[in-house]
Amino acid sequence: MDPPSGWSDLVTALGLVLVIEGLLLALMPDLLKRLVAEILTQPPRRLRVGGLISAAGGVVIVWLARG
Repeated sequence: MDPPSGWSDLVTALGLVLVIEGLLLALMPDLLKRLVAEILTQPPRRLRVGGLISAAGGVVIVWLARG
């Protein structure tokens, strides 16, 4: 059963996120644990700015890919 046409890209994107996260956890669990510990020491403002930059970069990538 396929999702409605408008949801197809969203479901695909979420699936890819799960694949990438799963591979990272399977291949580099110790590195990810250290990264999470480092993130916990960062001030909220730095995390917000990093999140906004990542989101903007993602939008640019999608925009370029979808042209």
